[in-house]
Amino acid sequence: MVNTQSLTASLFSQLQNGPALQQVSQQLGMDSSQASQAIGAALPLLMGGLANNASQPQGAQSLLNALQRDHLGGGGADTGGFDLGGLIGAVLGGGGASSPATNGLGILGHVFGGQTPQAASLLGQKTGLDSGRSGQLLAILAPIVMSFLAQRFAQQGNAGQLSQALGEENRQTGGGGIGDLLGGVLDQDGDGKFGVSDVLGLLGGKR
Repeated sequence: MVNTQSLTASLFSQLQNGPALQQVSQQLGMDSSQASQAIGAALPLLMGGLANNASQPQGAQSLLNALQRDHLGGGGADTGGFDLGGLIGAVLGGGGASSPATNGLGILGHVFGGQTPQAASLLGQKTGLDSGRSGQLLAILAPIVMSFLAQRFAQQGNAGQLSQALGEENRQTGGGGIGDLLGGVLDQDGDGKFGVSDVLGLLGGKR
């Protein structure tokens, strides 16, 4: 049967099943329902950031290189599939910063650049979390998203396909309602590094 789920929906479904949701909720000090809602808001934001980075050929190739180098078969994910349990354990185990595959803060730096605090703040506005916990959630989820994408795309080695899939994903999810706010913040920043016009275009905003 053909899987018609979006990338975000597929990953969210996996995070909802098994011990992953409980582990994340315990790490953040909230109940499972709150954690589920927060994850549901955070995943489109991460996917949207990656989609923007991959909207240009050079960015797409750089992302693919990172997936192949650091996230295909590393950090708790085996080469036979997406090992969510092992990856969660590695990320939450305290040694994540020592490995590029599980260094959530390092990954966020590549996804959002200097705008990671703003992304955390905007997620907090969406979910009601304080910026500390929203930032922590993004750092937990970033390696999971990268490993998930690596299992889907890295073996094929096609940067164009990766870029197209992420762009379509961003159009489907609309950035979870956060992308427009993020685009506005980055537009005010004016450094041109995040490609605001591309984000707004993908989200159906102003040209």
